[in-house]
Amino acid sequence: MSIEERSEFSIELCRAAGALARDYFARRDQLRIDQKGSQDWVSEADRKVEAFIRESIAEAWPEDGVVGEEHDDTLGSNDFKWVIDPIDGTTNFLNGIPTWAVVLAGVSAGETRIGVIHDPIYDETFSALRGRGASLNGTTIRVANGKTLDDGIVAVGYSNRVKAENVASTVSALLVRGTMIHRNASGALSLAYVAAGRLVGYVEEHMNAWDCLAGLLLVTEAGGLTEDQNADEMIREGGRVIASAPQVFGELKSIATPAWSA
Repeated sequence: MSIEERSEFSIELCRAAGALARDYFARRDQLRIDQKGSQDWVSEADRKVEAFIRESIAEAWPEDGVVGEEHDDTLGSNDFKWVIDPIDGTTNFLNGIPTWAVVLAGVSAGETRIGVIHDPIYDETFSALRGRGASLNGTTIRVANGKTLDDGIVAVGYSNRVKAENVASTVSALLVRGTMIHRNASGALSLAYVAAGRLVGYVEEHMNAWDCLAGLLLVTEAGGLTEDQNADEMIREGGRVIASAPQVFGELKSIATPAWSA
């Protein structure tokens, strides 16, 4: 089967999974919720949506591997693997904040080939196929080439995996630079917004693969720059993320790197 067929499948699957997640969102007060760590939650909705995605992949592409946030990895008989975040922005989801997304990436030979980020609340499906560009609901998107750190918005992500001092240093340096700061608690959506030209850049000291691989492909296919990352290494360990329009990439990197070196 072709990569194009996998791409179309991934878009349809994310939209179907998004409909399921939105149903859970409407009755979130009834969900079972468990705590994985400090400010790190998982709900019945996360597990059920990921299970739905896994079952759909197993039926359509039984030879493919699967890596997900909430369940054990599934080994495939080929080198193609799907990387799933069933609900990126779980804290938002559980608190009734309509800023979360279903995220799916397709990886082969250490390279992200497919990326889909679907926002069920606003019915926005961001998708990218390596070498074919990025789109929002089928319309081509591009990064904000006309913006700088003076008039653009930079999103900053963070988690309990990094030092609070490093986050504070990053935010402080950007504020001193005169840049507008944004945080929506969904790294995947923030990367999609960079690809769509809504944000000029996004920085986060450490992201897991399921949160960022799809978005990083979106940014590069929309004409932006990201740090070089091997997708297989990101699956194993995660890593730092800097993604932006080309004209601000160097400056963002010069701000983030020393802030993260504390």
